[in-house]
Amino acid sequence: MNWYENAIIYHIYPLGFCGAPRFNDGGEVVYRLDKVLDWIPHLKEMNVDAVYFGPVFESVEHGYDTIDYKKIDRRLGDNDSFRNICNKLHENGIRIILDGVFNHVGRKFPQFVDIQEKGQGSGYCDWFQNLNFGGSSPCGDPFWYEGWNGHYNLVKLNLRNVGVCDHLIDAVNYWIEEFKIDGIRFDAADCIDFDFFRRIRSFCKGKRPDFWLMGEIIHGDYNRWANPEMLDSVTNYECYKGLYSSHNDKNYFEIDYSINRQSGANGGIYRGMSLYNFVDNHDVNRLASTVNNQAYLPLIYTLMYAMPGIPSIYYGSEYGVQGRKENNSDSNLRPCLHLQDMNSENTSLYNHIVKLGRIYRAYPALRTGVYERIMITNQQLLFKKTLGDQTIYIALNLADYEFDLNFGTHLPALVDVIGAKQIQVNNGGAYVKMPPYSAMIIVSDDIVNTQPEEIPAAPVQEDKETEIVEGAKYRHFKGGEYQLIAVARHSENNEELVIYKSLSDGQVWARPKSMFVGKSGDVRRFTKIS
Repeated sequence: MNWYENAIIYHIYPLGFCGAPRFNDGGEVVYRLDKVLDWIPHLKEMNVDAVYFGPVFESVEHGYDTIDYKKIDRRLGDNDSFRNICNKLHENGIRIILDGVFNHVGRKFPQFVDIQEKGQGSGYCDWFQNLNFGGSSPCGDPFWYEGWNGHYNLVKLNLRNVGVCDHLIDAVNYWIEEFKIDGIRFDAADCIDFDFFRRIRSFCKGKRPDFWLMGEIIHGDYNRWANPEMLDSVTNYECYKGLYSSHNDKNYFEIDYSINRQSGANGGIYRGMSLYNFVDNHDVNRLASTVNNQAYLPLIYTLMYAMPGIPSIYYGSEYGVQGRKENNSDSNLRPCLHLQDMNSENTSLYNHIVKLGRIYRAYPALRTGVYERIMITNQQLLFKKTLGDQTIYIALNLADYEFDLNFGTHLPALVDVIGAKQIQVNNGGAYVKMPPYSAMIIVSDDIVNTQPEEIPAAPVQEDKETEIVEGAKYRHFKGGEYQLIAVARHSENNEELVIYKSLSDGQVWARPKSMFVGKSGDVRRFTKIS
């Protein structure tokens, strides 16, 4: 199982988080993003496994209008300062995911500027989607081009152009090699060419088999993008909506239907896929500004941590920070926050989320167990997660009154690990009186409250079984022994290739690195023996 299938992710929109100026004036470098280092203890307290940074590359305005894919935005710092941030996060067991805005660029992107200056004499005319000299653009250029979603400050790239793809993959290689990043979130993934996804997956998995590829998908069948040839995961917008609206409408049938449709015990169209779950982000209203009652917040977060998929927290929302879109602006969704000011916010919600993180870390069934609903009404939901011999029950009471919860169980003793309270169990029947607006995670062994030292950490470490060592000897799973000569790079697609020699007959072979370090079924193809 890969690290991201057990992860808790913390999402930061850097330009907002740091209070950067709206526009990049090309002036001096300001090391605003260094403030994230002060948040590391905060992240660790929440058991965060990875930070997903929104756009950090040099851009014109909001980060999604890239100028340079190999340079940190001067409003945030420089490459050296970001390298230090990555090193410190990794030292603390926290991985790094970057926002790959590969569908479009800003109008100051050098190859686009070259066309503005040279016209049809530029060698980059085919780098941009539907660029032609048959008319003028809405921005006054003497040529036409396609803007993403009608926004002409976002120039759509032509991902059918090999040069464009080479440029982007070279940038990804730079961030992997120099900064050891652990994953990419692909912006506007529904607009990106599938062949590009296939190529970048082959490249990234060849360098790091556990490298995470996640796409922003709002509508459609997630299987089209998340599959063995393309991405590992996509944004779960279907359940994003259900998480808040099922509470606002007092209708747990809505979210239960979506979860069962996706990953239920009796099937599910996304079973085995670890979707990226969220309750808010940089594009949608903050959860605390969306719910009808602030008392719903702990229930919603409990459900997000317990449902199938990867839970994520958008910076500040762990404290119930509010924010809504106003006048077509996302600024309120992307505020500058200071950790020392958060004590005036919803600290009870934060404490609840900290507890959820510790519970999530302690019980594998909560992370990757199979979802099975046991009981449901409009305002009450009971389901279980099962993994091997471990069973965990999750109970939610959305009502403004107490609820008598009764259910059958094979376990002789139970405890609510959130409240550290015993649950009455007699003759295979469990009973508990649930307070109004309450959530319970019910287990048989409370290691969170009684044995906290037994909760395992999740350090960042290399998989020794996939280690590549030139000159070392490896045994193929069918018995042959080989010596690894070198790791080469394919001249056409930049893919890494392992060059190795048979120790029995001296024949030299080449194989994609992703296959060399991968598995055939459940068995690793090559194992290092000396």
